[in-house]
Amino acid sequence: MAVVTFPHLGVYTPAFTWLLTQLGNTVITPQPPGKQTLTLGAVHGPEFACIPLKMCLGTFIEGLDQGADTIVTSGGVGPCRAGLYGTVQREILRSLGYKFDMIVLEPFRRHPVSLLRSVHKLNAAGLSPLRLLQTARQCWAMIKACDVLEHALLKLRPREVEVGSAERVFQRGLKKIFAAHNTAEIDQTTQAVLAEMQRVPIDPNRDPVRVGIVGEIYVLLEPEANLHIERILGEYGAEVHRAIFLTGWTEENVIREGDNETARQAAAPYLDEMIGGHGQDTVGHTVLYAKEGVDGVIQLAPFTCIPEIVARAVLPSVSNDHDIPVISFFLDEQTGEAGYRTRLEAFVDLLTRRRDKRRKAS
Repeated sequence: MAVVTFPHLGVYTPAFTWLLTQLGNTVITPQPPGKQTLTLGAVHGPEFACIPLKMCLGTFIEGLDQGADTIVTSGGVGPCRAGLYGTVQREILRSLGYKFDMIVLEPFRRHPVSLLRSVHKLNAAGLSPLRLLQTARQCWAMIKACDVLEHALLKLRPREVEVGSAERVFQRGLKKIFAAHNTAEIDQTTQAVLAEMQRVPIDPNRDPVRVGIVGEIYVLLEPEANLHIERILGEYGAEVHRAIFLTGWTEENVIREGDNETARQAAAPYLDEMIGGHGQDTVGHTVLYAKEGVDGVIQLAPFTCIPEIVARAVLPSVSNDHDIPVISFFLDEQTGEAGYRTRLEAFVDLLTRRRDKRRKAS
C-alpha cells in the first residue's frame, strides 16, 4: 500500500485526500504551505522557477519527511514550463536522497493511456471500473460543492456585518461536504449550507465595487500563494469575481481541452495565439469582465511566468480600449504582505471613487 502525498490546492485539498483514500492508499494530507514550505522550495529549487514549482516542491519535501513514498502531481501541455515541473521536482528530490515514486497525471485527451496507467497504479484497493466511476463522481460532486459555496462566500464577504462570519459558516459547511456519504447527501448538504450562509447578517446599504481576478491557476486557487487576496479584498469592501474555479477549468481544459472559446475569442483581437499557461485566458477574461461592467481587474501571476508576462504587456491596450482599470501582481517568495495590502487598498479606493464619480455624472 502506497503512502501518498500531493500538492496542496486551497479548499479542494480534502476532496483529493478522500479520493486517494477511497482508492486504498494511506494519504499524508499536505498542510497549507507556509513560509517554511516556500523556503524549502526556494532553497532547493531553481532560482528563476516560479512560485508554484517552489511551493509544491516544499510541500513534497514536507510530505516525504512525514513518510510518504509516492507523490501524485499534475502534468500539462503547451509552451508552459509547468508541464515539465514533475520531472524537475523528481530529479531535485532524488538528488536530495529521497526514495519515492512520482505519478504525474496527464490530461486525458492528450495522454489517455498514461492517465489510465496512473489511475491503475493508484487503485490499491482494486476497485472495479464501475466503482471507480462512482468514486470519481462523488469526488467531483465535492469539488462542485466547494465552488458553489465559494461563489456565495465571495458575495457575502464585503456585505457581512461581522467580519469573518460568512467564512466560519463556509468552513463548517466544507467539513460537512467532505463527510457526506454519497452525491445526494452532498447536494442536500450544499443547499443547507447555502441557506445558512444566506442567514449571515449583512448591511443592505453597502454597495461594494466588483473586482475581477485573472491569472495563473495555482496562484488563483491557492490562498497561501496569493496571500489570501480574496479575504483582503472582501475586508476592503470589494466583491470578488474569480476567473478560474476548478470545475470550470477542468471542463474547459481537461475534459474538453482547449474549448474555452469564450475567453479566447474575446482575447483574439489582442492575443490570438495559445502562448501556454493561462496568458490568453487572462486577456480574454479581462475583456469579458469589462463587458460585464466589473469595476476593475487584478492580474495575479507567478514571478517569471512567461505567459502572464506576455499577457501583462497586452493588458494596457485592453484597459484603454474597454475603459477598465487593471493592476498586475507578480508573486514570489520575496513578496511582502504589507506592501501588497497597501496596493490593494489603494486600487479598491480608486475603483470606488471612479465608480461614484461616474454615477454622479450620469
